[in-house]
Amino acid sequence: MIRLHNTLTRRLDDFTPLSSDKVTLYTCGPTVYDDLHVGNWAAYVYWDTLVRTLQIDGYTVDRVMNITDVGHLVSDADEGEDKLEKGARRDGKTAWEIAEYYTQHFLDGMKALNLIPPTHIAKATDYISQQISLLRALKQRGCTYQTSDGIYFDTSTFPRYADFAQLDLSAQKAGARVDANSEKRQPWDFALWKFTEKGKVRDMEWETPADLLDTPPEDNKPVMGFPGWHLECSAIAMSLLGKTIDIHTGGIDHIPVHHTNEIAQSEAATGQRFANFWLHCNHLKINGGKISKSLGNGYTLDDLKQHGFSAMDLRMFILQGHYSNEGNFSFENLQAAHNRLQHWRDVACLRHQVHDRLHSDTENNDLRHDFSPSAAIGAVKEALNDNLETPRALAIVDKALTELDKKPPQKIYRAGLIEFLEFVDAALGLELLDSTPDIDDECKRLLVERRRARDNKNWVNSDELRDELLNEYGVVVKDTAHDTLWAYADEKPE
Repeated sequence: MIRLHNTLTRRLDDFTPLSSDKVTLYTCGPTVYDDLHVGNWAAYVYWDTLVRTLQIDGYTVDRVMNITDVGHLVSDADEGEDKLEKGARRDGKTAWEIAEYYTQHFLDGMKALNLIPPTHIAKATDYISQQISLLRALKQRGCTYQTSDGIYFDTSTFPRYADFAQLDLSAQKAGARVDANSEKRQPWDFALWKFTEKGKVRDMEWETPADLLDTPPEDNKPVMGFPGWHLECSAIAMSLLGKTIDIHTGGIDHIPVHHTNEIAQSEAATGQRFANFWLHCNHLKINGGKISKSLGNGYTLDDLKQHGFSAMDLRMFILQGHYSNEGNFSFENLQAAHNRLQHWRDVACLRHQVHDRLHSDTENNDLRHDFSPSAAIGAVKEALNDNLETPRALAIVDKALTELDKKPPQKIYRAGLIEFLEFVDAALGLELLDSTPDIDDECKRLLVERRRARDNKNWVNSDELRDELLNEYGVVVKDTAHDTLWAYADEKPE
């Protein structure tokens, strides 16, 4: 049984999906106006772990992730410039070009981090008709009103508006949570559809259907506009997954505004609960402080690469913390994660150097008992099923691999090691098997030559062959009391 901390109930709940064998999952995706930084990526690694845990437990995951390529304004107050328009002005491109460019960057980053692709990746601009349909449903139910700059959701029509985020609306003043807008009926009412400013033409804009307008334009010209940020998630989720979904994920910063607004508009339109489980990850800080471009610490995957770290190093670092806890990124912490991953890869290389030789039944049973993959796998599954306890899961893997690393090669049960590594890759996505292929025949020939040189006490030739393996093939040779073993060199520059 999976237990998850449900923001809706503020407690750990046993997870039971609507369907016995399928989970519907919606993840808030990126606003594609710039590259993602390490704090952004942390959320996607956490929710990838959720998907992997559900799959290991036997569920098919029908997952949707949106791509916000229109409508996300620079302020949660429905004020200011669309982030895509701002990015277009910054880079000297159109908003459409900016969206395409950074969407591809995001997809490349997902691949580098070995994130399981969602069933559906949905661009907001591809779901304009669905957003208009939702807006029309809300208008028909009396939940909207029109101002000079757009169509807004009237939160007074949804009495449970404050419940999800436990907001004290009576204590809030205009500007406390959102900036003042004198035309709003309540300060926390939010834009469903924004009108293009008069005299301006946007890269991304659509004609506002006449039946959505409270008052038609005086000049009878089409009223151009674009959807609000919140509208897209509800429209996309419900059109692809249904009126009620099993799990909705996002960051804790989404709770008081974005997710509160999603619930209001979705449930006002359908009369049904929007999501049964809400999972939220905490912030990732940088050296104890806020991530900010102005501070120059919004490190991207490319930035990490320039420092000699891989996407898998970042993935390991993220998994070392629990999604509900505030994390702290530093290059020292990333180095520690890199070292941990390097050790796991070293142990993974052992599978190419040990063989399940024919032993007596007693010896075979002893080898299996010495390392039980099923016990280690069960412990990791138990940790992940307990609200995605990745730090505990990693500690279990650490212990198992460290114990194996201490054994003489002839005492390692190869099939069990492979079974365990396959499970770890499925559960944690660290690509231990793919990153540690067997060495080629030339390397194996050099190792044989080196063993002969050592047997003949030709230490000079032995050292030369060791250096050749390292410098030409990136293979490190380790001489033990039992055998000569190899692993891949740490490629990270000091």
